[in-house]
Amino acid sequence: MRFTNVCLVSLILVFLCPNVHAWGIDGHAAVCKIAQSRLSEGANAAVKDLLPDYAEGDLASVCSWADRVKFRYHWSSPLHYINVPDSACDFQYARDCKDEDGVKDRCVAGAINNYTSQLLTSKDILAAQSAQYNLTEALLFLSHLMGDIHQPLHVGHTSDKGGNTIDVHWYRRKTVLHHVWDGSIIETEEETSYDTQLDELVDALEHNITRKWADQVPEWESCSRDTTTCPNIYASESIKAACDIAYKGVDEDSTLEDEYFESRLPTVNIRLAQAGVRLAATLNNIFR
Repeated sequence: MRFTNVCLVSLILVFLCPNVHAWGIDGHAAVCKIAQSRLSEGANAAVKDLLPDYAEGDLASVCSWADRVKFRYHWSSPLHYINVPDSACDFQYARDCKDEDGVKDRCVAGAINNYTSQLLTSKDILAAQSAQYNLTEALLFLSHLMGDIHQPLHVGHTSDKGGNTIDVHWYRRKTVLHHVWDGSIIETEEETSYDTQLDELVDALEHNITRKWADQVPEWESCSRDTTTCPNIYASESIKAACDIAYKGVDEDSTLEDEYFESRLPTVNIRLAQAGVRLAATLNNIFR
C-alpha cells in the first residue's frame, strides 16, 4: 500500500507528540473538510486518487500529517511559518520568506508556491516522474500549510517566534500565546458551544460561508493576475491580524479569559473558513 511507512511514523508521533499541531487537529481537519466539500468533481477525483490508501478518500483525516512528520523531515519545520521583523505589521516576500539561516523561499508562503507548482505537474505524469515529485506528499503539505498561513501567529514577530515565547494563562492553564491561537480558542469554542465538537464546528462555519460571509467568498477565492494561489495575500492578512488582534493587549504572564476569547473568536472562525475556501479554490484551479 502507498505511504505505509509514513503512516506508521505518523501514528507513532501522534502518541509521542500530541501538541505539535498548528490550529490543532480539529482546526486543520475543519479546513480540509470545508475544502473537500467545495471541490469540483474533477478536483475531488484527483484528490482522492492522490490520497494515501489509509485516508479512505477523506482529506481531513490526513490534514495534520505535515505536523506529524516534522521529526522525520527535519527540513520541513521552517515551511510552517514566517518570521516578520518586530517593527513590521506587513509581509514582504523578499524580506521575510527565508529560514533562520537566511535561505530564501523557505517559509510557508514559499512552500505553498512550491507544492502548488508540483501538483500542477500532475497533468503531465512524465514531467512529474522525471522531476521525482511525490504528488501525494505535495497534496498533504499544501492542504496543511494553507491552514498554517491563515493562523495569524504563524506569520508573527521574530523575537517571540510568533508568540511561542510569550507565557500566558488561558483561564487557569499555563501556556504560551501561540498555543492559544493554535488550539485553545478552538477547544474552548467546541467545549462551550458544540456537543459533537468538530462536526458542529464545521457545520457552523459552512453555514456562515454560504450566508453570513457569502458576499466575501468570491474575493477570498480570487487571485491577482489569475494565478493559481496567492499566499502573499494570505500572509499579509495574518500579520495584520497578529498585530491588530492576537498580540494586542497581551503582556508576559497575562491571564486571558472571557473577554479575550469572545473578542478573538470571530477572527479564528473567519480565518478557518478562509483557509478552507482558498484551499478548495487552489485545488480546483490545479485540477481544472
